[in-house]
Amino acid sequence: MVIRMKQAILSLDQGTTSTRAIVFSLEGEIISSSQIEHKQIYPQHSWVEHDAEEIWQNTLRVCKRALEEASTQGYMPVTMGITNQRETIIAWDKTTGTPLHNAIVWQDKRTAGNCEELRKHHDHTIQCKTGLPTDPYFSASKMQWLIEHIPAIQEALDAENIAFGTIDSFLLFKLTGGEVHATDITNASRTMLFNIHKCAWDAELMHLFEIPHHTLPKVLASAANFGITAANLLPVQLPIEGIAGDQQAATIGQCCFAEGMIKSTYGTGCFAVLNTGKTPVTSENGLITTILYQINDEVYYGLEGSIFIAGAIVQWLRDQLGLIVSAQETEQLAASASDDDDVYFVPAFTGLGAPYWDAEAKAAISGMTLDTNKDHIVRAALDAVAYQTNDLIQAMEKDTGQKIDHLRVDGGMVANNWLLSRIADILGIEIIRPHIIETTALGAAYLAGLHHGLYDSLEEVAQKWRCDQTFTSKMDSETRADKQAGWQKATQKVQKNA
Repeated sequence: MVIRMKQAILSLDQGTTSTRAIVFSLEGEIISSSQIEHKQIYPQHSWVEHDAEEIWQNTLRVCKRALEEASTQGYMPVTMGITNQRETIIAWDKTTGTPLHNAIVWQDKRTAGNCEELRKHHDHTIQCKTGLPTDPYFSASKMQWLIEHIPAIQEALDAENIAFGTIDSFLLFKLTGGEVHATDITNASRTMLFNIHKCAWDAELMHLFEIPHHTLPKVLASAANFGITAANLLPVQLPIEGIAGDQQAATIGQCCFAEGMIKSTYGTGCFAVLNTGKTPVTSENGLITTILYQINDEVYYGLEGSIFIAGAIVQWLRDQLGLIVSAQETEQLAASASDDDDVYFVPAFTGLGAPYWDAEAKAAISGMTLDTNKDHIVRAALDAVAYQTNDLIQAMEKDTGQKIDHLRVDGGMVANNWLLSRIADILGIEIIRPHIIETTALGAAYLAGLHHGLYDSLEEVAQKWRCDQTFTSKMDSETRADKQAGWQKATQKVQKNA
């Protein structure tokens, strides 16, 4: 008897702290998953690196495990999507695929001085072309640093045997057995080398950062033919047909396809993205103009607010202070804390992102007294996520002139009901959690499914989105205003130029 396997989609979600593979049914339900954390490397103060080879080996492990588990349940993926931590950059040998240095992570601030100098003379040009502020967060200055400081990379460059790429590009190269050096348009748009209006690598910017064109990947649409996995690498060979940076993928997974729809993802950092349609909107309030996705020949844009520290603050409470054993504890501890104090936690461990863009800002906890205890600090840490989200939403409302009255949320932190209630209180709007909170991986799966013909349109995909729970504000407007004002005072204290 022949058992007919059900079609499914494999999604690889390579994040800042871990690598995860999820097999989704065509209805968007999770069939199987596997996840492995990787080491965080801190060579110096404000430097953050990952071992790219470790990430590659973890990728193979989680994909094999997820595929094997799915097969026991009668599912066989027919296509594959990839989503990734953005801006993190890797240089590797084109012949062997061997990384030439650790990956430099998006959180890394080693190029802050270089970016400050560039900002004085080139910020307007960079922002007009890329939609991005001149900041070490993005990839270009990291590539330039690698060329200038790592002899092996300079040697490979001289021999024209070097490939640069974000994590998706590196994993694509490895998965296809070195056949494909490519990326998608969303990841390209985060490098500070890509003209988001012409949708091409920009010669002036490549010259400014001294990055040769031959080192960069080919840029494809988000749903496209990215190649096929090499034979004998995974239990089944799969076409790779969808790639998007994590926040763009989450926007797709949240089905924010209509202009004006917005989502906020709470992972290591927090990222709110507003769909602005086919026209890029230039921010006057510290936000990023970015490419949201490209399907066929249609490019959609978004406004994005990037918060560097969200879930990472909980990890810090656990690993550095030892205040908690697991993230799950924070919900009860925060709920136990009295709410009549003035304790604020500004988690500027890697500077402040949008809308402040202060790479030199330092983290601080203010307003403590002898009555302050662990509960207050945990609550203030979660409060910081809510206040930073409010900063982004206010900036978006100013840029668009539109009132935002609800927000779709996702990511690992949204399992915390207290946090979502708090965000609703601080923002004074509805917070909506979907049935599937792994929307980053889901978005990559939808892209692959669209290109493979498993879905006919974005409209069909949108019909699969389902609400799990809605959270509404219970805080009065006067208290909300007082708390927001206290947050602004706290953030001013840590800013270099405030």
